[in-house]
Amino acid sequence: MREKRLRALAEEGYIPYKGYNVWYGIIGDEVKRGQYPLLCLHGGPGASHDYLTPIGKLSEQGRRVVFYDQLGAGNSDHPDNPEMWTVELYVEELGVIRESLGLERAHILGHSWGGLLALEYALTKPSGVKSIILADSLSDMFQWVSEVNRLRSELPRGIQDVLDKHEEEGTIDDPEYEEATMEFYRRHLCRIEEWPMVLNKTFEKLMMYPQVYNTMWGPNEFSVTGILRDWSIVDRLSEIDVPTLILSGRYDESTPLINQTLNDGINGSEWVVFENSAHMPHLEELEKYLSVLSSFLEKVESQQ
Repeated sequence: MREKRLRALAEEGYIPYKGYNVWYGIIGDEVKRGQYPLLCLHGGPGASHDYLTPIGKLSEQGRRVVFYDQLGAGNSDHPDNPEMWTVELYVEELGVIRESLGLERAHILGHSWGGLLALEYALTKPSGVKSIILADSLSDMFQWVSEVNRLRSELPRGIQDVLDKHEEEGTIDDPEYEEATMEFYRRHLCRIEEWPMVLNKTFEKLMMYPQVYNTMWGPNEFSVTGILRDWSIVDRLSEIDVPTLILSGRYDESTPLINQTLNDGINGSEWVVFENSAHMPHLEELEKYLSVLSSFLEKVESQQ
């Protein structure tokens, strides 16, 4: 399966950053005139690009799609240094990626944590960003935690009891707890009965290299205890001045309330809800997702 993924790449390699190597891959080598690249920011933090690769099908329309694994994640180097992992590090890294790959003009798609990163980057007012796509993301961690735990409270009572028990006993690495967590994931992360290999690959890599996630986020989706625990830019959303598309799933852990806050705060933003999806509409409703995304990108390009 890895060989197939590599053959689909028109280019891949490593970019030096902070004395380490950051992996990148590009899908698409035939560029249609007037179409700018789409640079994809994976979630986690500390996950990998793999689960986003179906978005690379946009290359069939003559658009390059660029992925990279953020430092500490996936195919990139994994420094053993928790103090490194900050929002500022990844904002700077994004700028380095763009400069190194010659992405003077590009669209930026950020999924989940990647959307948070896209927002932080957009607030630095970088030149050449044609649009941002906030996929299943957020603008306020307090609201995120509140909504995720509201969804948790709607799980069957027995599942909630298992989660509570192991959290109280400090045994969240117990298989019983992990299975209870999977019940939440099956409802609000990805509703496909048999998860795609690209999503499983991302989880495998995240479990191999959990330091970034544990440091920035916390032990699991329900408890944000890392450095992002107080993060919020709700009062700065009006400063976002590039065309913005917001995407979310009806059953998403990034709930309608979370995305309504984004939509209300960003002037002129558009919001599309995928009715049969959770947190991964690019996997759960791929064809519709690609259609919505392509239409938005082409509209932006036609107006500039």
